[in-house]
Amino acid sequence: MRVWFNRTFSSVYAAIGLIREADTAGRFTIVHSNANRHTPAARLAHEFHGEPTGLEAAAYVDWCVEFCRKQRIDIFVPGREATTLAAQHARFQEVGTRVLSAASAQKLQLIHDKAGFYAETDLPQAPVAEFRRFDSIEQFDAAWAELRPRHAKLCIKPSKGIYGIGFAVVDEARSSAELLLTGVEYHIGYQDLRRGLAELGEFRTMLLMEYLEGHEYSVDCVGDNGRLVTAVARRKLPQAGSGQLIDMRPEIIEATTKLAADYGLNGIFNVQFREAAGKPRLLEINPRMSGGIGMACAAGPNLPWIALKGFADGFDTVEVPPVRHGMRVIEVAEAMELA
Repeated sequence: MRVWFNRTFSSVYAAIGLIREADTAGRFTIVHSNANRHTPAARLAHEFHGEPTGLEAAAYVDWCVEFCRKQRIDIFVPGREATTLAAQHARFQEVGTRVLSAASAQKLQLIHDKAGFYAETDLPQAPVAEFRRFDSIEQFDAAWAELRPRHAKLCIKPSKGIYGIGFAVVDEARSSAELLLTGVEYHIGYQDLRRGLAELGEFRTMLLMEYLEGHEYSVDCVGDNGRLVTAVARRKLPQAGSGQLIDMRPEIIEATTKLAADYGLNGIFNVQFREAAGKPRLLEINPRMSGGIGMACAAGPNLPWIALKGFADGFDTVEVPPVRHGMRVIEVAEAMELA
């Protein structure tokens, strides 16, 4: 069975390695494509192909359909343009390819728009942080006047974004220059922020939110069209170099189970939580593998293998090992030669 991972995040390297490690019968041929022929995942895949650059979404979908036809792809696990591709399953079925999407195109669009996602999500086990959206200085001032009296700290982040780009805690005591010179990351001075927003006039939609100061949890999951098959919850430890703790906190697993059902989540996905006053609060759903997928799999379940084998043959054919609760895990860098 031929399985294609197109251009995606660097976590695909760990995923391909984990699948090949578990596939002792050699059932799956892993195909990977990328515009960068030096990508590390090219060393692990059975086959590597180049990808075109500069294509608009519709043209890229056309290229993907033709690639699946020519390469006789049985299962396509999309990374690049995953939301667009989720709406095109029928086209791929015509050439004999099943697409493993994390959710429907409509649900993926909502998940990627945090303002809409927060407004739609009802999660008593881990409610979202209080927030207001703004795209002008007037809206920012109104949001600040409403939220600041209720919360000790506020933060900002874009409604649409990845990797935490654009996130910052708003510091009322120090300027951005002082924060920079003292090495404080992901903070911005209130007066500098406000002045900059006023100078911009209009800008992309941002969120002003209560800042959550407690432990952060990253939950790596496998879903089967809304049913949570397995999940591994990692609690990030504050001391650098101390790794992460596998912490299967019941209310976090319950919240993840509900999110999977509410959004019809499928394949591998990741959910982020953070505590406030000892209670978990939802940050976001990442409808893809997380960068820490290798650490999660060290605790027992081989998530990429479970997701692929379950999608290919049915989840009743897959053994799901128990999670080693309380285990401490860490990732270390490893040097390699690139082809």
